[in-house]
Amino acid sequence: MEALGLRVEVVFGYGAPVVFAEGGEGEKRLLFYNHYDVQPPDPLELWESDPFRLEERQGAWYGRGSSDDKGEFVARVMALALFKEAHGFLPRVAFVVEGEEEVGSPHLESFVASFADRLRAEAIFWESGGVDAQDRPVAYAGLKGILAVELRAKTAAYDLHSSYGAVVENPLYRLSRALASLRSEEGRVLIPGFYDRVRPLTPAEQEALEGIPDESEALRRAFGVQSFLGGVQGAEFYKKLLTEPCLNINGLHGGYQGAGSKTVLPASAFAKLDFRLVPDQEPEEVLTLLKRHLEAQGFHDLEVVPLEAGERPARSDLTHPFFALVRRALEEVYGVKPILYPNMAGSGPMHPFLHHLKAPAVGLGVGYPGSRVHSPNEHIRVRDFERGSLAILRVLERFFLGR
Repeated sequence: MEALGLRVEVVFGYGAPVVFAEGGEGEKRLLFYNHYDVQPPDPLELWESDPFRLEERQGAWYGRGSSDDKGEFVARVMALALFKEAHGFLPRVAFVVEGEEEVGSPHLESFVASFADRLRAEAIFWESGGVDAQDRPVAYAGLKGILAVELRAKTAAYDLHSSYGAVVENPLYRLSRALASLRSEEGRVLIPGFYDRVRPLTPAEQEALEGIPDESEALRRAFGVQSFLGGVQGAEFYKKLLTEPCLNINGLHGGYQGAGSKTVLPASAFAKLDFRLVPDQEPEEVLTLLKRHLEAQGFHDLEVVPLEAGERPARSDLTHPFFALVRRALEEVYGVKPILYPNMAGSGPMHPFLHHLKAPAVGLGVGYPGSRVHSPNEHIRVRDFERGSLAILRVLERFFLGR
């Protein structure tokens, strides 16, 4: 970034250091958000090359973070270098590159609040995006929020002989009954008040959903599932996936896990859950509703432990002129109409930027569905990097030059 002519600071005091850069010419300004931390590379034995040494194979670049999020960041630097080379000046931009995204960005809210005046911009480029399975460009305008919790049950001081199951409660049974009370077979969360703050879709959001090409049947086959929850497909599939909250059990633990039999009554058990939230749900309120529900159902003995601070959901206004500009730029580069998602099904720290800066955010990137993000052999295709860089360049030209 310094080589581009930007002024760069490494900011301490907000968890992992935040790299902040700004500079360029013009009255209008764009802000880029990226992160430099990555997921652990494990299991190492499944990598075909050193995960932390970039390797090119068969038209793709392999390495941990090549898609999430180092490739995205480098594509933005490339686009700015191309702009400067073609037009003789650097446009007015800023970067926030943090180091805690993969652990929920626990300190980013305070950083954005403290630096809000220096982060002001007309629009924000979010960290990722790319193309779908048919090579159509994809952009997204928001992210779900998340609340991760652990439910813990303890019914004895230590593990007992399983014969005591006749008279001593098993924590796995206790936990299973509590978990069953949280969700219907169709996937609807049964916690009273859970949906009260879900914001109705706007006409523009509904239109965007209806414009997403239906790949639900292809996904069903790829996942190897008989049907999706509630039998949804088509537009209903995308509405449920992208714009409705959900509850998932990440893991259930307790008792003997080894081969063969061990006749034991475990003393304790725990389950890890995550709630994916949509505007305008609040993680803190959902945690309170969860505790209240468990108490009302008689599970007052269960311990509820939040695992992270939680992230609020975020969704930009799809009628903002910046989205029309992005769509035109993408179509010019890729030669086909882009697909705009109201938000991704996943989560990330977009809310502080939308809340404090009052600017829209759009995710554009260089990935594709086979990039293996967070998995061994993570990679991006070189052609996607090239097209992604040119797409960002075209957005910059339309935004700063009006052409």
